Amino acid sequence: MISQIFSLLFLALNIYSFMLIGYILMSWFPGARDSQIGQILTKLCEPYLEPFRKIIPPLGMIDISPIVAIISLHLAQSGLIVLRNMLI
Repeated sequence: MISQIFSLLFLALNIYSFMLIGYILMSWFPGARDSQIGQILTKLCEPYLEPFRKIIPPLGMIDISPIVAIISLHLAQSGLIVLRNMLI
């Protein structure tokens, strides 16, 4: 049971990572964020990215806060794996 919960959490974090990558890539295409998918991704991704943008200022025209946000998600996934291995 616990293993299934950890697997579900790991999957959710993995899917969210791909959503963030898709959202970030949409910034390269004009008008992509105005589409229906872009609006959905904005509603799902911006609340997570906003605290990182407050902490990490952009470097000129480059915003590196999404990279840090994705790295933190991968660290959370690693933490879940370690926690699962400790409990099982």
